[in-house]
Parts: sequence; C-alpha cells; structure tokens
Amino acid sequence: MSWKPERPIEIVAGTPPGGGLDRSARALGKAIEAGGLVDVPVRIVNVGGDGGRKAWVHMEKFAGDGHVIGISSPNMAADYLMGVTRSDPDRFAPLAILYSEYIAFVASTRSTLRNGVDLLARLAKSPRDISIALSTSLGNSNHVAVAKIARHAGADARALNIRVFDTALDAVADAVAGHADVSAITAASSVPEIEAGQLRTLAISSPARLPGVYAQAPTWKELGVDCVVGSWRGVSGPAGLDEEQISFWQGVLSKAVQAPEWKADLARLFWTPMYLDGAALLEYLKRERSEMHAVLRDLGLLSG
Repeated sequence: MSWKPERPIEIVAGTPPGGGLDRSARALGKAIEAGGLVDVPVRIVNVGGDGGRKAWVHMEKFAGDGHVIGISSPNMAADYLMGVTRSDPDRFAPLAILYSEYIAFVASTRSTLRNGVDLLARLAKSPRDISIALSTSLGNSNHVAVAKIARHAGADARALNIRVFDTALDAVADAVAGHADVSAITAASSVPEIEAGQLRTLAISSPARLPGVYAQAPTWKELGVDCVVGSWRGVSGPAGLDEEQISFWQGVLSKAVQAPEWKADLARLFWTPMYLDGAALLEYLKRERSEMHAVLRDLGLLSG
C-alpha cells in the first residue's frame, strides 16, 4: 500500500509571516487544500532567523517523516559552499522546484537615484559609498545580481557595502527608511511600498518587463547589462524519506502547480513557472551547484 499522511502535514518556511518563503508556503498550502490533494489538514510553520537556516535545523528533527516538508531555495547550497553552515543540503530530500522569481532593484522615492543608469554611474564612481540591502544571505541570487551590476559598472563586487537581513521585509524597510541606498529583493517583496509611493524601481533582473507596478521599470538587459538572474523556490523533505513518500509528494506538488489558486498567486506575486522534479530536478541541482561554486569563487566567498 502506497504511503499517505496520517496526521496534519507541516510546510516549514524559513521566514516570518509575510516573508518570501512564507509566501511560498502559504500559496502552496492553499493550492493543496483547494484541490483536496491530501486528506489531512495543512499547517504552515514559520521558523525564521539566521538567514533561513534555523528552518533546516528544525527540519533535521524529522528524519524519515513524510509529514513535514520545507520551502527550499538556492541559499541552502550557497551557505554550504561558503562554509556558513556544515549542513549539506544534499542530505535533505529534494522533491520539486516550483517557480522562479526575479530581483527588483528599488530605492526610496527621496533618493537621488532615479533609475538604473544613475546606479551604474554611482557604482562606477564610488562603489564603497553605495549601501545595498538584501535578504537572506551573502552569495544568494540577490547578491549575484548585485555583483553582475557592479562588474558592469567596473566596480569590485567584493568592495560593496552589503547589508544582509533575515527577510526581504526588513531589507525593503531599510531602503524606505533611507538607511540603504538600494534594496535588491524578489519582485513581490516591494510591491506595497511601491504602490504607497515610498519606493521607486530602478531596474529588474528579468528577461522581459514585468506587469503591474513594474510595467514601466526597465530590465537590466534593456540597459545593456548582462543581468538576467532568477531565484527559484522549491520543496524539500527531511533526510531519510523513502521512495513511496517521495513519490507521494511529487504527485501532490505536480498537481498543486496546476491549481487555479496557484496560478492566480503566480500572476499576483510576479512568479515564473519552473516546475521540476525527479531526474530533471536532480540534474538541475547538480549543474547549479557547479555554477554556484564558480560564482562564489569569483566573489571571494568560497570556503576553503
């Protein structure tokens, strides 16, 4: 008999309510419940702190338990390669990648930075004087996007004044308050502040313009900068899941991303579909780790 949950399932998010990983968890939970894809309740568990790493420490308590899954991202591998954590993400059970989201570069509407061209000019002139807020850790997709912009401007990406926060909510607030000149965060994270007239968008790391509040914001590609950078969000289970548990979750997740509720959240939150599981997922993660190794080495962040 195939495995199925016998008690409530938990979706663990490594950010507080309202943070990026929390949005992923709640959108997934809603799609699962709306589609009746499990016969038990779905609970969202927020374990924020330490750049999302506390969530994976929490997950370590549930080895072999298919009732607990966590929202994953490239940060896990970056942290390991930088030596920030000794927790190799390969020991968790990768279940699927769900979507990717692009990086918005935003500044306070009180700032003298009016657009991406202004930012490039400032980086070229005095990169150490520009403060950039991002979440949730150095070496992640946000940081890579920032490094690409800096390099295009002729600046040393390792010399930048980077302010790191545990959640995009705090990185956005840092820019609103004027403590950071720029915030580089996933596009959904700054929508309320843009709508409220507190932030303006300098440029986006997407291959084409995004809709809604970003419709008038140019891509870095439009500005002649080689910076098309996305950050995927996925799902991993604890170590030690068996084949039946993995198969169950892949079946649920592949159906969840087809749900109308999920597709509505994709559009609302500026997410780009990117579903992968099985062999294709494992191959993607292997290739990504090799590429990440090279990027982190260039940034001087690779652990010895």
